[in-house]
Amino acid sequence: MVTPVRIESATTWIGRRELDYRAGDGIEVRLLWNPKTNGVSVWVAEREGSTFEFEVPPGDALEAFHHPYAYAAGIPVSIGFAA
Repeated sequence: MVTPVRIESATTWIGRRELDYRAGDGIEVRLLWNPKTNGVSVWVAEREGSTFEFEVPPGDALEAFHHPYAYAAGIPVSIGFAA
């Protein structure tokens, strides 16, 4: 299970690079990479102003970016349709 980490301010982004961004349905999602640690994280901002962030293994980065709530809750995410 992934534990969300609260972001206190934008200064925590120093040194990190935004790899992808999307907004819709009242949320913003950013995929961030830290070149010093080679770590990848997903940052989510909700309409009411709350934010959370969680680290992901690089191989899961796009899944977590596209399905941040499911990934943060530890729910397995699958691609495709049931047969």
